[in-house]
Amino acid sequence: MSGVNEMSASLTLVSHHLCPYVQRAAISLAEKGVPFERLTVDLADKPYWFRRISPLGKVPLLIVRHDGEETVIFESAVILEFLEETQPAPLHPADPYARARHRAWIEFGSAILAGIGRLYSAPAEAAFLTEAAALSAMFDRLERELEDSTGGNGPYFVGSSFSLVDAVFGPVFRYFDVFDAIGDFGILAGKPRVAAWRLALARRPSVEAAAAPDYPDRLQAFLLAKGSHVSALTHRRGFATPAL
Repeated sequence: MSGVNEMSASLTLVSHHLCPYVQRAAISLAEKGVPFERLTVDLADKPYWFRRISPLGKVPLLIVRHDGEETVIFESAVILEFLEETQPAPLHPADPYARARHRAWIEFGSAILAGIGRLYSAPAEAAFLTEAAALSAMFDRLERELEDSTGGNGPYFVGSSFSLVDAVFGPVFRYFDVFDAIGDFGILAGKPRVAAWRLALARRPSVEAAAAPDYPDRLQAFLLAKGSHVSALTHRRGFATPAL
């Protein structure tokens, strides 16, 4: 393997409790069996050291210490590719055509995350329903792709092999664990292959460990504070802001 030798590099993943992009990097590291330190920052009160090394003021960052030097890598897609190039147990397929397809579906996963952000930020019911319908259509497309990829056999995106596409969608589905407790949004209804994939990813140790046990409470608190339609639905279900 060329590049950074995984045995001599020290890796620190700079994180936030709720960030799905951090989670995909943590999943990749866990799947590769690479030891790393996880350092969580408060993005509402960013410390000086973080502002100094994060050009965009966002997480994740991967701090790589190697041969007495320190390199800071930002943007989750770049971090994932760096880990593929420098660490064992590749999660991308070897075939360049298949690899390009996987990269495209990773971008699709990022587009779904953007749609989820619009959903929970929608100020009123009409906007919420529009975003819910758009997300449902995206998952319809994903349902068809799962049929093409695996013949409906799963359990992962391309069958029995766990890939970076799976690492990206594990955090996507984690949102719906909390959404399901708030109400029936109908976004994933009628999509059996997506449902089976969601269940398989939830049971994967790397996916489960990518977020802390208090993630549902933290996401619930975040949603309650948004002042959005989802906030109102959350209040109606009797959820109170948890003490964290």
